[in-house]
Amino acid sequence: MNLPPPGIIWNSLPTPALLIDENDRMVEVNPAAELFLNLSAKSLKGQSILERLAITAPLEEIFFRVRKNRASLFVNDVDVTTGEKAPVQCNLQAAPVGEEPGTVLLLISPREIADRLGRASMVKSAARSAIGMAEMLAHEIKNPLAGIAGAAQLLSMNLSGEDLELTDLIVDETRRIVKLLEQVEQFGNVRPPEKKSVNIHDVLDRARKSAMVGFGAHMTILEDYDPSLPNTLGDADQLTQVFLNLLKNAAEAAKGSGTIRLHTFYDFGLRLRRADGKGQALPLQIEVIDDGPGIPPDLANSIFEPFVSGRENGTGLGLALVSKIISEHDGWISLDSVPGRTVFRISLPVAPKET
Repeated sequence: MNLPPPGIIWNSLPTPALLIDENDRMVEVNPAAELFLNLSAKSLKGQSILERLAITAPLEEIFFRVRKNRASLFVNDVDVTTGEKAPVQCNLQAAPVGEEPGTVLLLISPREIADRLGRASMVKSAARSAIGMAEMLAHEIKNPLAGIAGAAQLLSMNLSGEDLELTDLIVDETRRIVKLLEQVEQFGNVRPPEKKSVNIHDVLDRARKSAMVGFGAHMTILEDYDPSLPNTLGDADQLTQVFLNLLKNAAEAAKGSGTIRLHTFYDFGLRLRRADGKGQALPLQIEVIDDGPGIPPDLANSIFEPFVSGRENGTGLGLALVSKIISEHDGWISLDSVPGRTVFRISLPVAPKET
C-alpha cells in the first residue's frame, strides 16, 4: 500500500488543526483551520496561540500535561474565537507529536456541525423507513377516504341540524387527511434538482412576491441583500419552494402581524466534507429572520426531521422538505431561535465560472 506524503494528509484533514511549538507558538496551520478561523496560515504562523486565539480553556495547563505525560488530552464544550467572529462551541484534542520535544498537535472540532451530522446519521435510516411506509400507505388510504367523504355527502342531503353537522365534520376531516397524505407523497416524490447558475436574489424576490399576495399579506417583509453576491448552482423552482416554506413558517408563527427580514451575505468560514471525501465551501449565506415567539428548545434539535412540528395541526413535513432540498443542493441549513428572533440560515456553494 502506497501512503500519500504527510503534507497531503495534513492539507486534507477535515478538522481544523494547529501545530504548536514548545513556546506555544503556531508553526503549522492546515487549510481547514484557516477556513474555520477565517485567517490565513501566514498571519498565524509564529504567533502565540495564547495571544492570537481566545479559547475558554486553560491552554497552558493542557499543553503542560500533554508534554509531561506524552499523552493525548480531550476537552469538551469550549468557546473558540479570534475576536473578530462570534465564539463557536468546540471540542479540543491536544496530542504530542512524534519525538519532537514540546510540539503539540491541537485539533478543533466545532460542535454544531458535529452534533447535526451525528443526529442526522442516527435518524436517517428511521426517517427514511417512516417516509417509505407513509408513501406506500398514502395511495391506498386516499381511495377509501374518497368513498367515505362521498357517502357522507349523500347522507347529508336528507339530514338537518346536528346530524348534518356530523356529516359535514366527516367530509372536512377526510379532506384534511387526504391533504396530509398528498404532502407525504410530495415529500417522497421530490425529483433530483436540475442545477443551473441561479441568482439567489431572483429566487428570494419570487418567493417574497408570492408570500405577499397570500399567506404573508399581514407581514412586513424586508430585503437586506448583498448586491455583489455571486450566483449559486441550483434548481430555481426547488429553491423557491424552500424559501416559500420558510416564509410561510415565519408568517404562521407570527399569528398576527410581524416582520420578516431576508438577509444575504458572503462568508467563506463554512466548509462541509462531502460523501466523496472532498471539502465543499459554502460561502453564500441566506437568512430568513422573524420576530415571532421562537421555536421551543426541546424541538430545535429535531425540527428538520420528518413529522416533527411545533404547531398543533402541523404535519412536520415542511421543514423536513426544506432540509432535504438543501441537502440535495450540497448546502447546509441551521437554526438559531430565541423568543423574538428566529433565524433560519441556508449556506450554498458558488456556481462555477462559465468557461
